[in-house]
Amino acid sequence: MPSRLRFSKPFHLRTSRDFGRVYRSGRRARGSILLLVGAPNGLGHPRLGLSVSKKIWKHAVKRNRVRRVFREAFRLSSQELPAFDFVLIPAEPRLQPNTKDTMVELKRLSQKIERRTAQAASGGAR
Repeated sequence: MPSRLRFSKPFHLRTSRDFGRVYRSGRRARGSILLLVGAPNGLGHPRLGLSVSKKIWKHAVKRNRVRRVFREAFRLSSQELPAFDFVLIPAEPRLQPNTKDTMVELKRLSQKIERRTAQAASGGAR
């Protein structure tokens, strides 16, 4: 398994096929900082995809800062996340997230998605 010290390629969600699979079959959970969409990947480690729209975040500097914060939060908390593919979407365009708060919310929302997925697999309600 690759080192967790870097956000290396095995942890990236890269292809439109992967993004499409997560959006189609994944569960969603909304927090104050981000909307998280997640689907099991069967790889034994989590992967991350980011969706930061130019329509909402018009200035590239702000858009790239949000991406950096999300990637760092994922990198620091990836060992505590389930083996899912996650797509992170900023919840509020006026918000400037920080790494610590994003980490806390990412862990909480990923656990929520994992529970919902387990319930659906066992025949429970969504």
